[in-house]
Amino acid sequence: MKVYHGKGSCSLGILVLLEEVGADYEVVSFSLADGDHRSADYLALNPKAKVPMLEVGAANYITEWPAIAAYLAASHPQHGLLPTDPDGLARTLEAVDYVVATVHMQGFSRIVRPGNFAPSEGDHGAVVARGREIFEGGLALMDKTLTDRDFVAGDFTIADAALFYVEDWKTRRLGEQLPARCQAHYERLLGRSSVQRALARAS
Repeated sequence: MKVYHGKGSCSLGILVLLEEVGADYEVVSFSLADGDHRSADYLALNPKAKVPMLEVGAANYITEWPAIAAYLAASHPQHGLLPTDPDGLARTLEAVDYVVATVHMQGFSRIVRPGNFAPSEGDHGAVVARGREIFEGGLALMDKTLTDRDFVAGDFTIADAALFYVEDWKTRRLGEQLPARCQAHYERLLGRSSVQRALARAS
């Protein structure tokens, strides 16, 4: 397998899952700031110009964070990354969708790329403020989810890898403190050997 990874991006969560399942994979690292993901060669493979992307065979590519995470979980069921009981499955997918679609795409993206939401520079301050509101509110909601558990849906699942990457953004990219339970979750994941290996490969 080959994963197309953007430094500092959400693909960190996919690296965590690849390490969790013990996959044999190659990392192709892009500088998103330099626009590597918009090169002609990459666009020929992935017209979405997004990361992560997982190559699982000759001319067989999977895009979108939730789809890649689900593929890895389904391909390695022995690791239990996707619950099989209806409630556990729903709670896991619910958390993944919220983190990726709301906390990340609606919240953090506004903070770091306000120009994608408002072409006028004069509006960027308001865009960033709204992004902050969504991002902080999302982390607060996830903090409540962790009230009585170590992981989002009971045991470690793909939802924890999703939450980890936004926790990492809050901690390392923004240099800010997480809500208490999210902080404990973040530190818990930092103690996992899979996460340590993923961080080493992501740099």
